[in-house]
Amino acid sequence: MTSVLLTRRSLVCSGGFVIASAAIGFVIPAQAQGIAPTVSMRGGSNNYRKGAPIVDRIGGGGFWMTGTVRRAGDGVALAGQRIQIWAHTTEGYERDERSHGATLTDSNGVFRLEMPQIIPAFGQPHAHLAYDSDGFKTVFLRPVMSSAKATSLEAHFVLEPV
Repeated sequence: MTSVLLTRRSLVCSGGFVIASAAIGFVIPAQAQGIAPTVSMRGGSNNYRKGAPIVDRIGGGGFWMTGTVRRAGDGVALAGQRIQIWAHTTEGYERDERSHGATLTDSNGVFRLEMPQIIPAFGQPHAHLAYDSDGFKTVFLRPVMSSAKATSLEAHFVLEPV
């Protein structure tokens, strides 16, 4: 069994380290400590259709795709950002035009779009999402569902200005 000898000197040294660490956190600007941009995922752009229309929902619904959009660095929520969503569902393949749609983020940077149940394609139930508007770098995501029985999936974007 290892024993630790606590002395006044060891306590003062460790306390000084904690205080110094906290002080450094106040000196470094928030943006330097900020949120890194989202990197596009491999396979995320498969069957992408530039300019998919903004819709209230895709098909008959029953499955919810949700997420957030924030700015890299400071993490500010981005309102009015266009997110395109498509997937292999009970009503169509991901290459079908009817399986594509876009939505806009609300004032809190949140998006939400109802679509048909996602089903496995190539062995995995997954969705495709894209941020492809002006002002920030394009990002493609391909999140995989934890279970084919799930009725919702989240994806989050942190966008980097162009």
